[in-house]
Amino acid sequence: MARKLRIQYEGAIYHVINRGNYRRDVFGTVGAAQAFETVVFEACKMHGWRLHAHGVMSNHYHLAVATPRANLVEGMHWLQSTFATRFNRLRQVRGHLFQGRYQALLVEDAAALARVVD
Repeated sequence: MARKLRIQYEGAIYHVINRGNYRRDVFGTVGAAQAFETVVFEACKMHGWRLHAHGVMSNHYHLAVATPRANLVEGMHWLQSTFATRFNRLRQVRGHLFQGRYQALLVEDAAALARVVD
C-alpha cells in the first residue's frame, strides 16, 4: 500500500519528530547535537522556514517549524539526508540513520503551537 501524501500548504506550521534507527542514540554527544542544529539552521535558511523551537534528545528530535511556502517534504528530505551523509562520513559507516518516515503533525492554532514549544 502506498504512503499517504503529506499535507503541505503555504503558511503551515508543523511539529516534526523523528528518532534514530533502532532507537539508537544519534545525538549522544554534544558535537552530534550541535552538528544537527547547524543542519537545521541551514535547512531553514535554504527553504525559508521559520523555526519556532527545536529539541534534540539523545535518540530523537522535535522541530516546530513554519513553512511560508509549501515545501516541508523537500526541506525535510534535504535536512535528514544531509545530516545522515555528514554523520556517516565522519564515522566511516553506512546505512540508515533515522528510523523510517518522520512524523509531521499539523499545528492548528497559536494555542497548539504554544503547547508544542513548551
